[in-house]
Amino acid sequence: MIKLIASDLDGTLLQNDSQQLSEKVVPYIRKLKEMGIIFVAASGRQYANLQRLFEPVKDEIAYICENGALVVYKGQVLHKTVIDKEIGEEILVDIRKREGCEILLSGMNTSYLEPKTNEYAHRMQYIVKNNVTIVKDILNVTEDYLKISVYERNGINHSEEYFKTKWGDKVTVVTSGTAWLDMISLGTNKGSAMKVLQDKFDISPKETMAFGDNYNDVELLSNVSYSYAMNSGKKDIIKLCKYSVDTVEEILEKVINGEIL
Repeated sequence: MIKLIASDLDGTLLQNDSQQLSEKVVPYIRKLKEMGIIFVAASGRQYANLQRLFEPVKDEIAYICENGALVVYKGQVLHKTVIDKEIGEEILVDIRKREGCEILLSGMNTSYLEPKTNEYAHRMQYIVKNNVTIVKDILNVTEDYLKISVYERNGINHSEEYFKTKWGDKVTVVTSGTAWLDMISLGTNKGSAMKVLQDKFDISPKETMAFGDNYNDVELLSNVSYSYAMNSGKKDIIKLCKYSVDTVEEILEKVINGEIL
């Protein structure tokens, strides 16, 4: 019997660059809770952003944030990993120097920007709706580095190989959508974060369902028996999963109706 359902956000629960949940999602989450099933928002996004997105049910779900660097349930931090500060500073300098690349540094409650363009600052504040702190020098940030992200408006494919080759032996490096690349502490991922929740609630992979579309979802999808790739997702992710689907909502409806147990 399914007891835990996790979904990636961008490209999965949120499609076509949407920044709002469909009208079906909140009622489905409430129904799942009545059935004793925990819903998990599993994303590269920050905790504050996810809480705003799921506002009507924000205290009724679990969160895998920052691609697994932070796990929260009912306001309690269950798991947190950070990037070594010295390595992190070297990465930040590297991103700063690379043409066309913007920095996003994730702290616990805000994301720090040292924007090269006004367009990027506007996007993060008013379109993505992150908690944002704009700084003149990103190296002056004193709090722990949960995640360091690269935003490349023209497509992260231009820089993906560069950053993976240079930093892949020091941090986990994953793409997250067409314009983003995320770096978190080595060994951290959505799958390890899911294991934290499975252990807390004594739920096995056989009782867990997950949805994803991109390479930052690999470990999450590999750690569940009911793995669903989006038909619009990466071909490798579709091959990895047992099932593929157009929308998350159609499968949630089947769970609620007892068609999937």
